[in-house]
Formats: sequence, C-alpha cells, structure tokens
Amino acid sequence: MKTVFRRHPDYFRAGQPWVDGVDWLVMEDDAAALAAYRTGQLDAGPWHFWTVRQADVDSIKKSHPQLVYQDFLSSVTQVIYMRTDKPPFNDLRVRRAISHAVDRQAIIDSVFLKGEPTPAVARGLTEWSLRIDQLGPGAQYYRHDPKEARRLLAEAGFPQGLKTQLTTTSGLGADLVDAVQLAQRQLKQSGIETELKLQEFGAYASTTLVGKFEGMVMAPLGIAWEPHSPLYGLYMPEQPRNSSHVSDPKIIAMVKEQMRVKDIETRRRLVFDIQRYAAEQHYYVYLYSVGLMGSWQPYVKNYAPSPSFDYGNRAAALWLDR
Repeated sequence: MKTVFRRHPDYFRAGQPWVDGVDWLVMEDDAAALAAYRTGQLDAGPWHFWTVRQADVDSIKKSHPQLVYQDFLSSVTQVIYMRTDKPPFNDLRVRRAISHAVDRQAIIDSVFLKGEPTPAVARGLTEWSLRIDQLGPGAQYYRHDPKEARRLLAEAGFPQGLKTQLTTTSGLGADLVDAVQLAQRQLKQSGIETELKLQEFGAYASTTLVGKFEGMVMAPLGIAWEPHSPLYGLYMPEQPRNSSHVSDPKIIAMVKEQMRVKDIETRRRLVFDIQRYAAEQHYYVYLYSVGLMGSWQPYVKNYAPSPSFDYGNRAAALWLDR
C-alpha cells in the first residue's frame, strides 16, 4: 500500500520541489522494510523519522557502509501519564514513587540501546531542554530507588503497595511493548503491581490518549519542534492532549507567561523554570528521549534528519543525484 504525491507546479517556494514526486510506502513488517532499504528500493531509512532501528544499525553499517548515517535524539518524550484528578495519583508522593520505581537507563540500554532521560521538553530539542542534572530539586526523583519508592507509598497510605492498570498500545511498534513490560517489572519491585492492558492504536488514540482511561499509561507523548507545544498541550486543562488531567494554577500561569515573551533568552529561562517545576510535581513521569540513527542513500542530496513530522518540507528541499 502506498500514497503517491506529485510535484505541484505552483508550489509556494519558487523552484521547489526539486523532485517530481514522492511514493510514500506503508510497510508494517520491520524486517521487510529493512530488506527493501538494503536492496535500494527505498531512498531513506524505513523506520520512524526516516531512520534505521538501533538494533539493526551495526548489521547494516557492516553490509552497507556506503549509506549515509547520522545520530540524533528524538524530540518526543516517552512518559507515564495517569489520572492525576483521582486517587491515588492526585497524591504527589505516589507520583514521585512511580518515578523512583522506573530505571530509565536500564530501559534505554535494554530496549532502545541509545537515548537520554528527559524532562518535560524532549532532549532532542537541545536548545530548550535541560539535562536531568540541571533540574534542581526535581532531579532527585529521577534516581532509580525502589526503597524510597516503597517509603513514599507507605507515607501516602499504601504500606503494602498499590495495584493499578497500566495501558499501552501495540500500534507504535514492538520496542514500546518491550519497554512497558520492563517498566512493569520495575514497578512491581517497588510495590506497584500493574495489570497490563494492550490496545490497538485506533482504540488507544480515540480513548486513552485523550484522557479516557483508568490507572496509568506508558507511551510516547509530547513531540516538540518548539517548546510551547509539549507544555501547552499537556498542561492546559482544556487541551485534549492533557492526558493526565492536570489542573495546576501555577504551571498554567507559567506556560501562559512564556507565550507572551518575545526576548528569546528571557523565554528560555521561563521554559527552563517550567521544566524544573514539572520535575518536582510529576504530573507526567517523564522517562527518556530515544536515540535514533538517520540513514539515507548517498544519492539523496540536501537532506538531514529532523525529528518532527514535517516530511513535506524535507522532501521538497532535497534532490536525487543518480
């Protein structure tokens, strides 16, 4: 199955697109997609954002050293979100316990191979995202500490731990499901026992993603090509992407303030302050931004990876030299 795009003679940028058209292939089998790339049937990597899965990088580099490769960090935050408008997740101690329970680096190393723990603005947006050690007091809750997680649960009224539901979707690839199952085991070690609910993507997008769920959810959330979107969408009460049902007057005021500032450095400081506050409150338990390997054929010119959904501009600006 594919979608075919053809060059528009009156494209809004003079002289573009350079190519006559784009054939957008839908390939659900990762192995088949990689085989098509290896054999020259695809112009760029077959995985998300025109990449090659990290698990396949060593193999394809060895067999196809002539391809172009470039590392970059995803601008998506992988998170655990929850019903913060209901017990037990309206208790800050429970949310911090969840954060302590998850070993972010272990999941990165075991499933994604590369990546970084992330704050509220994904690490791939490097000019606007803080490192974890820059988060101030909130940085301590990123430490994997099952003992502290159990202490916080007991303090919140759960000395025997708690049970809840953990939802995810199978529609975003096997790596996500593997990561969720690993996190599920880590949560259990800290006294949080979860029942895994696996949803088809359409069902997930129409219910869970827009806040219609119980318990907790683990999935990608909050892509950022600028810092406003992942903050406004996830924290303003009227927004459908406010999947954790957050309604915090302080963070609402902070997000609105950064919207009004024109000076870049002043706005950057405000965005950093929001990330520090979010790291203390854990309305979303931010996990990591995964490392990606962009790859394309050497005849693809004027192209570089961009971790956003703006495939159109990238396709319009490149050309094929063959």
